[in-house]
Amino acid sequence: MKRLGLILLRVFTAFDWPLLLVLVLLAVLGLTVMHSAVGSTDWRFSDQSRNFVIAFGAMWITALVPPKTLLRLAVPFYVVGVVLLLGVEFVGETSKGATRWLNLGFTRIQPSEMMKIAVPMMLAWYFQRHEGEVRIRDFLVAALMLAGPFVLIVLQPDLGTALLVFGAGFFVIYFAGLSFKLLVPAVVAGVLAIGTLIYYEDQLCEPDVDWVVLHNYQKHRVCTLLNPSSDPLGKGFHTIQSMIAVGSGGLYGKGYMQGTQTHLDFIPERTTDFIFAVYAEEFGLYGGVAMLVLYALLIARGLAIAARSVTQFGRLMAGSMAMMMLIYVFVNVGMVTGILPVVGVPLPFMSYGGTALLTMGVAFGIMMSISRHRAVKD
Repeated sequence: MKRLGLILLRVFTAFDWPLLLVLVLLAVLGLTVMHSAVGSTDWRFSDQSRNFVIAFGAMWITALVPPKTLLRLAVPFYVVGVVLLLGVEFVGETSKGATRWLNLGFTRIQPSEMMKIAVPMMLAWYFQRHEGEVRIRDFLVAALMLAGPFVLIVLQPDLGTALLVFGAGFFVIYFAGLSFKLLVPAVVAGVLAIGTLIYYEDQLCEPDVDWVVLHNYQKHRVCTLLNPSSDPLGKGFHTIQSMIAVGSGGLYGKGYMQGTQTHLDFIPERTTDFIFAVYAEEFGLYGGVAMLVLYALLIARGLAIAARSVTQFGRLMAGSMAMMMLIYVFVNVGMVTGILPVVGVPLPFMSYGGTALLTMGVAFGIMMSISRHRAVKD
């Protein structure tokens, strides 16, 4: 009995309860919306329920791993991830025009997903080793560690995942002490680039204009964002229909399972990238704000865990995972509401899919581990 008591104590103390409470609320909300979105295809609802069980199991197991062990795993985890990305580049499997998968014989994996965790872990390990003596050279080394996986993922091509990996890694570098003054030139260049694109939209979006750094389908997504009506039944269809669904929800929504855009099949990918359109149509502005509040609480708790950590590794990892959640939500809601181009980023704990859920489960497991264990020693 005493041994059983110790096991149960370890199970319950592994969780950060405020964080777990918000995650459970989001999971219930996600399954509720999924039930409406799938319509008659109930297998997706049952599959998503199974995915949640797996994700929460992975979160609990990760929460039991001390940060000291996570620190030791950072380098081999990163190296394995880069090797697998190189494997995808040379012998990867292609599906729907993208080479993102690696066949290991007994299963098929998408290595880019693990880099959402591996890259920030590696960078946090690096800055932990140089704590108190970080120099400009260290930021350059960290940038190279981030650039390698980012470029390999962009080449697949998978811009959505590449942006998430870049964002998670960038925030580790920023929280490690990167001066905001060094980012001013990049911000100015970005604003000028966006302004130039908007001003010269007609010329730059001509079919024969090659953007060099982007694939044609990525160029079309940006041009469609600027003017969805240019191809309302083709490339602009996703954006137009999702905006109609969000707008038609009004303040209070049309009611659960009463969304016409959803159930008349006007919303493409309604169970994955565009599930927020389903939610907004049925629950309206107030429901959308309530959901965003839950995400804000999740991010705030992650940042609070980062602020309370007594180690550099813990601060950087918890902060990075919280900001990765912010990127997920901002990009997904942005593309559904028509302020960002469609890049294939799921809405955490809402969109259908096991891989993204598993990644988020591990990410929040790391947060819980850092919350539970306050110190990491070399």
